[in-house]
Amino acid sequence: MDNQQQIIDNRKKQISIFRHKLFKMVSVGVVDDLVNSMYDVISTMALIINLAVTIMNTYDELRASYGKLFTTIEAVTVFMFAVDYVLRLITAKCLYPADSEGKALRKYILSFSGVIDLLSFLPYYLPVFFPAGTAVFRMFRVARIFRLFRINAYYDSLNVITEVLSSKKQQLLSSVFIILILMISSSLCMYSVEHEAQPEIFSNAFSGIWWSASTLLTVGYGDIYPVTTAGKFFGIVIAFLGVGMVAIPTGIISAGFVEQYQRLKKLGEYALEQDVHFINVRINEGDSWADKKIIDLKLPKGVIVAAIIRGSRTMVPRGNVVLKVDDSLILGAESYKSDIPIKIKQLVLAKLHPWIGQRIKELDISRQSFIIMIKRNNTMLIPRGDTILLEGDMIFLYSKERIPGDEIDIEI
Repeated sequence: MDNQQQIIDNRKKQISIFRHKLFKMVSVGVVDDLVNSMYDVISTMALIINLAVTIMNTYDELRASYGKLFTTIEAVTVFMFAVDYVLRLITAKCLYPADSEGKALRKYILSFSGVIDLLSFLPYYLPVFFPAGTAVFRMFRVARIFRLFRINAYYDSLNVITEVLSSKKQQLLSSVFIILILMISSSLCMYSVEHEAQPEIFSNAFSGIWWSASTLLTVGYGDIYPVTTAGKFFGIVIAFLGVGMVAIPTGIISAGFVEQYQRLKKLGEYALEQDVHFINVRINEGDSWADKKIIDLKLPKGVIVAAIIRGSRTMVPRGNVVLKVDDSLILGAESYKSDIPIKIKQLVLAKLHPWIGQRIKELDISRQSFIIMIKRNNTMLIPRGDTILLEGDMIFLYSKERIPGDEIDIEI
């Protein structure tokens, strides 16, 4: 029985290691291995070629000459999108390590990235089962272009756009809601004053939606326009309102960019002036700080909670605020100063390193050695006993002994 259990455990360990390798391969921006880099290049090229073929297929002369080639290229690239989606389903647990297998799978499927990945290939195959909806399914193929947003993984500055849109989503939704109300009300009003003069154009209450949209959001296209004096006057008012309505979301996004950069700049300048360092701590399920008030945390003297980030909101850390799971705490503390430096060892787990595939609690290290942090795929992980070490992990540890591998000493 013991041998059988050991075989099962080894098999589970091998599956876990293999799944983590797959996760590194499908994760955009992980270039620590040739296979990972090539997968990024191939998947990006497949998307670009697919989009290029889709555009060229709209030209009758090109479709007549190279129609079969275009069809073959589209079939191959779409199949690659389908395989990529399956691999991401298999590695969903690695993307959300704090969640259960089912919850991690559900989170990926319902995420923006998961929906785009699904729409990248599913509409291509649906006409086989639903021939009547071919035209509608073809329209959904445009969603493939959104896969290009994964290039954000290579440029941190592009992530600011996502952060601003996320932090200002309530204000943006409010402005869109106001625009919709103005569109409906202006359509109803224009119907009232123009119906008798143009019954074939303004035939019902909602026939002026196109006119109101083109007038509010642009300056009109000239295909539908008022002919009565009251209608022309009302059109001028709506045009002025439209300029102001379009300026609202533009101003919100611009202000968000300014706030984001100012916040980062002030935080950095304050840290330099006051010699204070800030760290980000996330509250996970099961943590002792979850469901506790800040006043009950009993933080050491000199450590402060500078801010609480909950979803898209940044909260003031008052003493009676109750911390919740998934909250991010910005903690501040005085920089370390001492005449006696602390020597930290930095170790990268290269191929065939004896620690690869092992849990931290299973490592053969003395009590004088302590793993402080693990850097994996540009993400810092807090080391726990059940954390499995993988090839390419960068380990930061405090140890007075020789550690296997090419270690680098860092003085703090």
